[in-house]
Amino acid sequence: MTRPWEPDPSSPPVRRLGRSPAELGTTGGEQGCPDIWELENGDIAVVGRDLTDSYLPGLPPGLTVGPSERIVVIPRRTAAAAKTDLPDA
Repeated sequence: MTRPWEPDPSSPPVRRLGRSPAELGTTGGEQGCPDIWELENGDIAVVGRDLTDSYLPGLPPGLTVGPSERIVVIPRRTAAAAKTDLPDA
């Protein structure tokens, strides 16, 4: 079965959306996640904590996670900082 969208692993990250984890104070002084990046093809890559196994048992109706998908959680401030960099459509 063909899905309407497939990620392109050859599309590299080109720009950070929002501020760096260090600027937001979400790294504990270490380099690393969480982060949001726009890829060359316009898709978005999110770096966060994989909490798929924690959330799967209690997903609300209509929220499904496919076999090749994971639930990644990032701090609200990381998403809010990216808001101004995201297009409306």
